[in-house]
Amino acid sequence: MTFTARALLFDNDGTLVSSMASVDRCWRRWAAEEGLGAADFARVALHGRPAAEIVADLLPAARVPAALARIHELEAADVAGGVELLPGTKDLLAALPAGSWAVVTSATRPLAEARLREAGLAVPELVAAEDITRGKPDPEPFLLAARRLGVAPADCVVFEDAPAGLAAGRAAGMRTVALTTTHPAEELVADLVVPDLSAVSVQVKAGVLEVGAGR
Repeated sequence: MTFTARALLFDNDGTLVSSMASVDRCWRRWAAEEGLGAADFARVALHGRPAAEIVADLLPAARVPAALARIHELEAADVAGGVELLPGTKDLLAALPAGSWAVVTSATRPLAEARLREAGLAVPELVAAEDITRGKPDPEPFLLAARRLGVAPADCVVFEDAPAGLAAGRAAGMRTVALTTTHPAEELVADLVVPDLSAVSVQVKAGVLEVGAGR
């Protein structure tokens, strides 16, 4: 299967980089401080959503601001040594023309930029939690990225590892590529499902990106 596109939109954590060990440490510590257990987390969607939405689902409104500030503090302090490139990321991004791709993340801008830099990546056009009013699975983040790149939604391909992100891409009218880096294939609904970015090929022809499986 091959797609033609003018822009590629990437989720960050679980797609370009992995900081799952850091995320797990930080949220476990935060949960212990807040007196939350596994049963509390089981009742809310987690992966691919902004921290603000997760915290609001877990705690009374009066406790949210302080609790949100605390998880941001924990994550920001746990970046060094806690982020690594996922397979295929470096080669794929190096093949893309400037201005043809963006990162669309549920993380805050400072955290997203810190994770990208820790992994040795330059910071491209970036849509972060502060830029939107509704996070994934709402299409707003991907639609904003397309506008910033000056590309129609139908000419974008979304790369995601989480069901919420894939749902956002579909709702935005974009084609989707799922990576099985954090979820099994049977949980991912996409136009193309691959293990990671090392299984994706991109050819650039007259400003058009030809995206397919395999190198």
